Amino acid sequence: MTSLQNSPTLFHNSFLQKHVTSRSSRRDAISFIVKAAHESSTGFLSQDRPGRRQVITVGTTAPLVFLFNQHLYSFAAENKKGFLPVLDKKDGYSFIYPFGWEEVVIEGQDKVFKDVIEPLESVSVNLIPTGKLDIREFGSPEQVAETLVKKVLAPPTQKTKIIGAKEQDIEGKAYYQFEFVAQAPNYTRHALSTVSIGNGKFYTLTTGANERRWEKMKDRLQTVIESFKIFDV
Repeated sequence: MTSLQNSPTLFHNSFLQKHVTSRSSRRDAISFIVKAAHESSTGFLSQDRPGRRQVITVGTTAPLVFLFNQHLYSFAAENKKGFLPVLDKKDGYSFIYPFGWEEVVIEGQDKVFKDVIEPLESVSVNLIPTGKLDIREFGSPEQVAETLVKKVLAPPTQKTKIIGAKEQDIEGKAYYQFEFVAQAPNYTRHALSTVSIGNGKFYTLTTGANERRWEKMKDRLQTVIESFKIFDV
């Protein structure tokens, strides 16, 4: 099976023309992986502390969600106590996140929510254009996980370990889900990611927590991962 890291043509797109350096933005880092270049990139897991903006919660009733798109029935049904929904009609995705997390702005990320007190507890969504139609065209779940974790989701200075990776079919669409840890000198982050393709885009959602809080948070973070859906726009 073709390797993500070793095949420069695997993720070919006219969009992916920007050369990436080790000081590129996170969006460039994701573009780098999809281009399958070989430079190092800045990792998502660095503890940036950008300015925060207040979340404005809009109506979350199921009837309103139903009006948006027929594919969102499952999204509405999965709303759970203690979570808030996110629905992006423009880019075609939805998920839920724990109540109390604040929306923040991080360059290169489409959406980010994080806990104010525990900044390693967060969820982010990144998306870039791709000409591929199915995540399986990029290789196995293990191959995709290994490349993304080492080149994008953690800084190259951190020690990483893939705990598990799997493929999941949701409403006829393939998603890859994987679990990993990234160890820095002063903390270890335990994280979950899910990736898929739709609407001509490569979607990545990642959530996680400090390793010391993993046992407390893992079920809630798994709920976030399982809630992520892509729908046609």
